Amino acid sequence: MKNAFFFPLLFTPVLAFGQEADSTRSITFSGYADVFYQYDFNQPAGNARPGFLYNHNRHHEVNVNMAYLKGAYAADRVRGNLALMVGTYADDNLAAESDVTQHILEANVGVRLGARTWLDAGILPSHIGFESALSKDCRTLTRSLVAENSPYFETGVRVTFQPSDKWTLAALYLNGWQRVARPPGNTMPAFGTQVTWKPSGNVTLNYSTFLGSEKPDSNRLIRQYHNVYGLFMAGDWEFTAGFDFGAEQVREGASGLNTWYTPVLIARYQVSPRCALAARVEYFEDIAGVIIATGTPNGFQTTGFSLNLDYKISDNALWRIEGRVLNSEDEIFVTDNGLSKSRPYLTTGLAISF
Repeated sequence: MKNAFFFPLLFTPVLAFGQEADSTRSITFSGYADVFYQYDFNQPAGNARPGFLYNHNRHHEVNVNMAYLKGAYAADRVRGNLALMVGTYADDNLAAESDVTQHILEANVGVRLGARTWLDAGILPSHIGFESALSKDCRTLTRSLVAENSPYFETGVRVTFQPSDKWTLAALYLNGWQRVARPPGNTMPAFGTQVTWKPSGNVTLNYSTFLGSEKPDSNRLIRQYHNVYGLFMAGDWEFTAGFDFGAEQVREGASGLNTWYTPVLIARYQVSPRCALAARVEYFEDIAGVIIATGTPNGFQTTGFSLNLDYKISDNALWRIEGRVLNSEDEIFVTDNGLSKSRPYLTTGLAISF
């Protein structure tokens, strides 16, 4: 981790420029810690967990899902963010990255190109999906299957344009599908787009795309991905509906495609200013194993149900508990004496931010 402290130096030129050119500027610091305990009723040996879950995924132990410290610089024409993290999320979701970059949640700088246009570059939050890696900002304690198996972050350049308060448009040049460094042997960049429309304060509609390859040039397979979701609020109710669809070439140069898709629906009710309930139903189908390989006859075909209770202890502290069950077409979940088609488990967590 000591090498990670090199990264604040990246902000030195931006800060210096901002001090010379901007009359209004601010530097803010924030922090966050998400501690959890989970019990898997299948009672797998040790703390075994499914390989396709990256958040809140340790059985029968107390652990830190994520803790981070963040510094943010904001001025009229430039901005920058640096957030360093630890926890099981970093260990699992960034296992393929270097020891230093594995602990970077954000590292990016931005320049204003126009009154409503920004260019940001570096390690950025993903433009895909309605859930992030930060539990406190999501509608349920654990992440949906679609969120766990699509990018939480991306590295590259993003141009964002807001033609009005209702519309936001973005175009991205990326290193790959949730990558800090480009995949070995791959010289092809990836691309993304995002369109967000907020016709009112109670409705948000989003469409995001990805196009690229995760394979070496010698076996290049083009992947495309489409992410659509809507957020709807009605009094004390909030509804989230999403549908994602992906396709990747069967083999290089072939017209055939391996596809996967996943719908999700979440309903959340604000019982009182401090208490909220949420329910989720979801499905993920990836028969060819492009994203989740199981080696079973039916591939990955899994349905999930969950119930969530939130209690707001204070403005910066949130306690949550969630019961969830995953049901698969095949026996893919580890138990104390073999495999099972279902995985029922209970998770509780405490998140504190400042």
